[in-house]
Amino acid sequence: MSVLSRTTPPAPPPPEPARPRSGWFRAFWRWHFYASFLVIPVLLVLAVTGLVYLFRFQLEPLLHADLMKVSQPAGSEVTQPYADQLRAVEKAHPDATVVSMAEPRSAGRSTAFSVTEPDGSAREVYVDPWTAEVLGELDPDNTVSGIAIRLHADLMSGVVGDRVMELGTCWALVMALTGYYLFAKGWRARRRNRQRGRPGARLRARHGVLGAFVGVGLVFMIGSGLPWTGVWGAHVQRLATTSGTSLWSLDHGAESKPSSTLDESLPHSHAQLPWGLQKSAVPDGAEPGDEVAVADLDTAIAVGERAGLRHPMTVALPGDDGGTFSAIGYAFDQPSDERTVHVDRYGGEVRATYGYDDYPLLAKVVSQGIGLHEGRSLGVPNLVASALFCVAVIALGVTGPLMWWRRRPRGPRLGAPRGRLPVRSTPLLAVALVALGLFLPLFGISLVAVLLLDRFVLRRVPALGDFFAVG
Repeated sequence: MSVLSRTTPPAPPPPEPARPRSGWFRAFWRWHFYASFLVIPVLLVLAVTGLVYLFRFQLEPLLHADLMKVSQPAGSEVTQPYADQLRAVEKAHPDATVVSMAEPRSAGRSTAFSVTEPDGSAREVYVDPWTAEVLGELDPDNTVSGIAIRLHADLMSGVVGDRVMELGTCWALVMALTGYYLFAKGWRARRRNRQRGRPGARLRARHGVLGAFVGVGLVFMIGSGLPWTGVWGAHVQRLATTSGTSLWSLDHGAESKPSSTLDESLPHSHAQLPWGLQKSAVPDGAEPGDEVAVADLDTAIAVGERAGLRHPMTVALPGDDGGTFSAIGYAFDQPSDERTVHVDRYGGEVRATYGYDDYPLLAKVVSQGIGLHEGRSLGVPNLVASALFCVAVIALGVTGPLMWWRRRPRGPRLGAPRGRLPVRSTPLLAVALVALGLFLPLFGISLVAVLLLDRFVLRRVPALGDFFAVG
């Protein structure tokens, strides 16, 4: 009798524990990943154009040496009066309106006059200060630095571009905060992966270290740049005004009969008009009556010099018979030196003076922040630090997508980390998100849009949910 042995099938392996769909690290990694789709293009534009802007005074004279550089004639020790240089510009452009003049930045540089043509277009006209010869003209908006400035401001797209840039900078704060969390919580794993020689481990480690240094500067750059934005900046200015202060100056001494503000007096000009003075009003001059104008550009420069303004000055010309010369002192390297003297075009007397000492406290803080933002307040160290920051941002914008490319999955999936923020179990997190959304309105609106998209679209369409790794 044979005994039939029954073969016992092997026990199935225990199921792998399901990956948690909620938790801080994976959720922050997911938000960091998705924020990069908007933030990286915006930051790359800001960093590249910021580099151009930092070195514009070195770059433009190289590109336009025939207009911006001059040589002192042998035996000549005295430059031509600015009034004569102005007449040469008016003769060369008889139908244009001259709106401002900028003194030469050095002995080897030309005088720059900003003019507006009858069709509204702007030109920068350059004059040899030694001979009063008109050297030529440029469209300031289409120079390398002019294009960089316009891209940096609003992508050359007006309101739409301004909103995109503001939205990108708001989400950059999210990237910075989540990046710091990932850097702090994941350093042990990164060290193990480097020791084991895992592919991409070294790149990820370098990205994290670089981001840890850049994040501090990024938060400052975003904070000091937000006053320029169309939503946050305008909203905060309204709140500041109702509280008796301002993001920029309010030239109360010039408000009796204002004809315009300084930035309106210098249309399309890329002159260094201090932030704090851009919205200050320009006072009217004395009523002309039968008087003959006796003050001119040279008078305005002389009066500004006696008032303590630094050279090279920029002078906004009177817009009409009742206007004034507005002499703006050089304060590129020191915002606390920002000061404007309004000079009557008839008698040559000072109609009003306004400067940094007269700013409200908030305007002083913003002015100093913008000076640091533009790499000019602390001299060469500030310039070098700002340039290195731009280069580091570019490096992060390259290494981030490269890390994803190396670990991208096969098939129709994006490869995003799976995870959800534990909002229900962490009330403080919900409060923080609401507070950040209220503080940054565009971020708050976009956050609501993302959450609604996730809840009502991605989770209800399996193909989309799988592609975007909806947990």
